[in-house]
Amino acid sequence: MPRLDAVTLKQLRALIAVADHRSLTDAAAEQRLSTPAIHSQIKGLEQAVGRPLLTRPSEGAAFLPTPEGAVLLEIARRMTALLSQAGDQIRALGAGMAGHVTIGTVSTAKYFAPHLVAMLNRACPDIEIALRVANRSDTLADLARGEYDLAIMGRPPRDFLQNAMPLGPHPHGVIVPPGHALAGQDGFDPARLLDERFLSREPGSGTRLLMERFLDRMGESVPPKLIEMDSNETIKQAVIAGLGVAFLSLHTVVEELRAGRLVLLRGQGLPVMRHWYLIVPGGAPSAAAQRIAAQITGLNGAYFPDLGVNG
Repeated sequence: MPRLDAVTLKQLRALIAVADHRSLTDAAAEQRLSTPAIHSQIKGLEQAVGRPLLTRPSEGAAFLPTPEGAVLLEIARRMTALLSQAGDQIRALGAGMAGHVTIGTVSTAKYFAPHLVAMLNRACPDIEIALRVANRSDTLADLARGEYDLAIMGRPPRDFLQNAMPLGPHPHGVIVPPGHALAGQDGFDPARLLDERFLSREPGSGTRLLMERFLDRMGESVPPKLIEMDSNETIKQAVIAGLGVAFLSLHTVVEELRAGRLVLLRGQGLPVMRHWYLIVPGGAPSAAAQRIAAQITGLNGAYFPDLGVNG
């Protein structure tokens, strides 16, 4: 009964060497072992298999594999090749030349994140990149659980401030439908704006928090009328339909503004400028994650939409 679990890599390498050189002496020289040591490795291998693996037709002739030896030799060569490939892949991982990187983003970033990933794929085709988009609360929870190698968001959580790098400006503003009474004006009456119905994301959303701060700075004590909606897309369509106005990241309304389906309110304090940040979680990020992070910061915001908006 073969005892293949007793076979060692050293024995298999000895078998390959003897088969290649057809000589114990030459195989020993290649393996930097003595001839008796090579002979011992072959004998141990034959005992584990339970069959002779090498044969010599006559005294002094070259060693040749038996049918059983040929079977084991083919497997030994495959294993050696696989180990070599594993070594190459491990070295590539260590050098950041291969691997898998998961990037988490808040939902507002989905308007530029796919373009960013496409740029990263072209620059680093050997690294597999996964993009995960969620609302802010879910993104923060996943980030805390260590589910992301990198994360992109507009307001870094306190626990990750030291690991956050600014990527570029993130303008926010008030959008209204074409033909609205406030559209096209160079300024606005705060009381008139606060009398509008605001279409807003859910509590806890970064955009919602920024909107509340903006409205609070107007100095009015009456809270605005709000209708909560669960996505920027729904809010945009609702504004176009005339249901109300909205305070949104301008990166989410680029196409609508260019096409004239939405109008950007102008006036003092607008647009509200914030920044996008790249977060590299603490600990020991992989070499691949470090390489992708360097690529992202090196792009200098080339993936952001061109809004033509000045702070």
